[in-house]
Amino acid sequence: MNKAIVIIPTYNERENIQKVIPLLFAQFAKVSNWDMGVLVVDDTSPDKTYAVVEQLQKKYPKLHLLVNAKKSGLGGAYLKGMDTAFNKLKAEVVFEFDADLSHDLKKIPDFMRAIDQGADMVLGSRYIPGGSIPQNWGLHRKFLSVVGNLIIMFVLTNFSIRDWTTGYRAIKKQVYQKVVGSIDSERFMGYTFQIGFLYTALKQGFTVKEIPFHFVDREIGESKIGSEYIKNTLLYIFKIRLQELFESRIFKFLVVGGTGTLIQLVALQILRATLPEFTFLFFTKFIAATFISIEIAIFSNFLLNNAWTFADRKLEKSRLFLKFLQFNVTSGGSIAIQLLVNYSGERFIGLISLFKLPIVNMVVDTGLLFAMTGIIIGLFWNFFAYNKFIWKSK
Repeated sequence: MNKAIVIIPTYNERENIQKVIPLLFAQFAKVSNWDMGVLVVDDTSPDKTYAVVEQLQKKYPKLHLLVNAKKSGLGGAYLKGMDTAFNKLKAEVVFEFDADLSHDLKKIPDFMRAIDQGADMVLGSRYIPGGSIPQNWGLHRKFLSVVGNLIIMFVLTNFSIRDWTTGYRAIKKQVYQKVVGSIDSERFMGYTFQIGFLYTALKQGFTVKEIPFHFVDREIGESKIGSEYIKNTLLYIFKIRLQELFESRIFKFLVVGGTGTLIQLVALQILRATLPEFTFLFFTKFIAATFISIEIAIFSNFLLNNAWTFADRKLEKSRLFLKFLQFNVTSGGSIAIQLLVNYSGERFIGLISLFKLPIVNMVVDTGLLFAMTGIIIGLFWNFFAYNKFIWKSK
């Protein structure tokens, strides 16, 4: 029979723990196809919560205790508990569960049914139909809880989960094994651990199911979640979002494109200042300068994209020259777009001086605006074409 362990992190929960343990084991009797147990992870509580657990172990053989030498916080306690539960106690599923009786124990069989039906992770949710937060909470606390979850959903752009900060969860072993390498317990305090673990699991493609429950406020002791936890949570979600943005291919492509744009515009202005005036068919000095500056930018973009944007698909040295030629052909769409924009602008609007940059004494005219417009439109074509033809997915 597979084993499931309910992990309860404690710090000064002496009175609560002696109430919750008997209630949990009474509930376990309703789960017939799983071997259920409890692991208390105590942060060396000053009120000696661990001593109460040691006494209870005499009555409940499947009650386990892990005492941390120093306070490790919620994230650290859960990670140490999961390591013990999965690797030493040989559990296949663990629960995250509060000692303060705020979580509905009667939902445990529902959690296990969801696991049996294929869920990799089950969340007790206060914000789906059938769930709730305490009515006696003040407006301030309700606002922080509800709006906090909304902020998380919007910042992480994931609306499939309604309760990101719930501390009532069931987690399969394979989820832990995939996620644990990405979790740094020293940074995960309070809700930050809940968010970080869940967000990483979702990114890995695991199936997450929410089950409604009525959250009950603790009657004994004080909540460990304070303003510091809220601040850390906000900092964390914005940090991971920015980190993902900076590591994304589209961001790197835009940086390279921006660099290429700067190179192209500088080259364009230099060429316009040095090339002689001429007209041949539809070719003018401006069109010739545009064409040459584009080619200079193409060379720069090819090198930077290969080294950075598409580093995971980096081209072999033996294929660089051939791929550069292909890169030029593929960039033909962008060149055509830019030439068309510049030709149309010069033909129908004209090259009109707008203002002069005082430090570099450079005249900014409509020609520069035409060039920038063509570059921006061309970037969309380039991103599609480079993914499709140059740096193909392996």
